[in-house]
Amino acid sequence: MIRQLPPDAVNRIAAGEVVERPAAAVKELVENALDAGARAISVTIEGGGLKRLIVEDDGCGMSGPEILMALERHATSKLAPGEDGRIDLLNIHTMGFRGEALPSIASVSRMTLTSKADGEDASEVFVEAGRVEGPKPAAWAGRGETGTRIEVRDLFHATPARLKFMKSERAETMAVTDAVKRLAMANADVSISLESNGRNVFRYAAHQATPDGDLERLGAIMGREFRENALAIESERDGVTLTGFAGLPTLNRGNAQYQFLFVNGRPVKDRMLTGVIRAAYQDFLARDRHPMAALFVDCDPELVDVNVHPAKTEVRFRDAGNVRGLIIGTLRHTLAAAGHRASTTVAGYALGKMQGEETRPKDQPLPQPSVWDRSSLFRDSYGSTPPRPQAPSQPMPDWAAPQQPASSGVAEDIARYDAPSARFEPQPEPTQHDFPLGVARAQLHETYVVAQTRDGIVIVDQHAAHERLVYEQMKAQMAADGVKRQALLIPEVVELTEDEAARVLDRADELAEMGLEIEAFGAGAVCVRATPALFGNMDAAGLIKDLADDFAEYEEGLALKERFEDIMGNMACKGGAVRAGRRLNADEMNALLRQMEATPYSGQCNHGRPTYVELKLADIEKLFGRR
Repeated sequence: MIRQLPPDAVNRIAAGEVVERPAAAVKELVENALDAGARAISVTIEGGGLKRLIVEDDGCGMSGPEILMALERHATSKLAPGEDGRIDLLNIHTMGFRGEALPSIASVSRMTLTSKADGEDASEVFVEAGRVEGPKPAAWAGRGETGTRIEVRDLFHATPARLKFMKSERAETMAVTDAVKRLAMANADVSISLESNGRNVFRYAAHQATPDGDLERLGAIMGREFRENALAIESERDGVTLTGFAGLPTLNRGNAQYQFLFVNGRPVKDRMLTGVIRAAYQDFLARDRHPMAALFVDCDPELVDVNVHPAKTEVRFRDAGNVRGLIIGTLRHTLAAAGHRASTTVAGYALGKMQGEETRPKDQPLPQPSVWDRSSLFRDSYGSTPPRPQAPSQPMPDWAAPQQPASSGVAEDIARYDAPSARFEPQPEPTQHDFPLGVARAQLHETYVVAQTRDGIVIVDQHAAHERLVYEQMKAQMAADGVKRQALLIPEVVELTEDEAARVLDRADELAEMGLEIEAFGAGAVCVRATPALFGNMDAAGLIKDLADDFAEYEEGLALKERFEDIMGNMACKGGAVRAGRRLNADEMNALLRQMEATPYSGQCNHGRPTYVELKLADIEKLFGRR
């Protein structure tokens, strides 16, 4: 027997889709405030939002009859019919449009909604488990002349089963904090505050809607280090605009928690983001490190579907390939423009390690490394590094030993890779310190080059720095000459499932451009005819299987390119770069510095570690108590 569900049951079912936890309720209410034109929003929660939550704003407000209408399902002010009387669901310019948030929240809680519109008296409505009382006149003490105040108590009291699946109060509070912070990042011109159990969690002042204002808001949320080491991003392609900020490669984290994507001002969680940022930074970071970025994609609403999920956290682009290519290309171009720049956290971490236990107050913890935790630098408490393998011991100390010219220079080191442009060419002795990386003054332990700048010193890891230089030279040669192939004497047959084989064969033309020739070999098998010559004797079967997995996950052929760059990086590291333990003369050290200044990405080696540390004179004076 088919029955029509009563309205209260319908609302509780909708609440299960839209309001799965307190953070979802807060997100919906704050989005409503933003759509109402609010310039100041405050959020207050108790018990993680389950006991009580309040959202106040200074938006346009509502009259008493409008409050009652807003509590009806699918009633909204955010969609208007066109000239033909029809609603266009592909032309969405607001944060929310379903008209389900207020009635859904009210159906599973005790809600008091107070609002004041321009020229109207304030009105109040009370709703408990779908039962409505009001509207009635109310006193108005809101944040502005107009606005709305929504108080929700005992969330999910009407659905006790849902309460059993709630996490701890701390976990729910963290979820609310994350939801409000994401909305604050996308709306720098709105002041937003959050209070939990009577304690102020954060209070973000409003900034002008400019790139500088956006960076101030992002810095307040993502940290001062991000603000100091963020690169501005701005690009446009085929009606899609990309703006935002991305951190330097040496500013990285152990997970992707600090990667944010906003589409038309809406914070979204998209699996594509992880893939495209990995592709853009694949050249500069170790595989287990993740950069920091906040990217804003703006386009015509008809080019993106925001109606994919009731919670509106997922979107679907009409041309996902265009957006993917725009993000990757813009990030790479921005990183290249940064040149040899490295994050300031490198020097900050070095100075922190130099403090030593004796000079640090007992109640002050050791500074935690915010970047490149796996770096081989700064191992002990004073920032010194274990000695690297060096040349055979001399009868006198290293500092007193006469400087010997490099017997064969760096040319022999890289000759077998046919990269003459990567060699050091002796240059005249610099006579001033206007170079960004200064003038070489010494070499320590045949591993580190010490240079003097106008306002400090620079310490360069010669192996890591030249590793990056050789790598970039090799990439340029690859781009100029194309990918050379080597035909297999006996073609290799790789067994796959039919779906995997189809995914790989669909991209056969793209793989052929990168030196990998394949063809079908019956159902569920691929025959490899040729492989990239650069790979040498390689595991073709393993590569094909990895490609099939990557195509299934990211729908983009990134893995082969990554393997090319990974192998080239290893070649540059193990064969082409100046080794630690090689003594360089003054001309070679200065040539290394000048090439670093002229080479993109030279601030970090192929594995994501910094190639140099810069210490300002003021920082050095602090170490010695001179200021």
